[in-house]
Amino acid sequence: MPQIKFYFDEQVPAAVCKSLRRRGIDVLTAQELGRGGLADDAQLTFALQEGRVMVTFDSDFIALAARGAEHSGIAYAKPGTRSIGELVRALLFIHGTLEPAEMVGHVEYL
Repeated sequence: MPQIKFYFDEQVPAAVCKSLRRRGIDVLTAQELGRGGLADDAQLTFALQEGRVMVTFDSDFIALAARGAEHSGIAYAKPGTRSIGELVRALLFIHGTLEPAEMVGHVEYL
């Protein structure tokens, strides 16, 4: 079964990335790739090209999706509403229950 891969924007805490990687989950971050500060549409396009679910606290990604931007999935959490542990558990749930094709064009609110 294909596994979901994640792409984190710069606001997602590094501890979430580390925790998922310890569990063998494929995660890339904007910072690691030198993509920090790029426009949201460029970030979403990159995630689509790489077949990765965009993980973000930035509601601008929700607006892009609402305007019809193609994407491989968006996992969105409102800033300040989830602890690191809660974010990890939510992303583990997505990873463990959904396939990449099920996330295409879908926004999952964490």
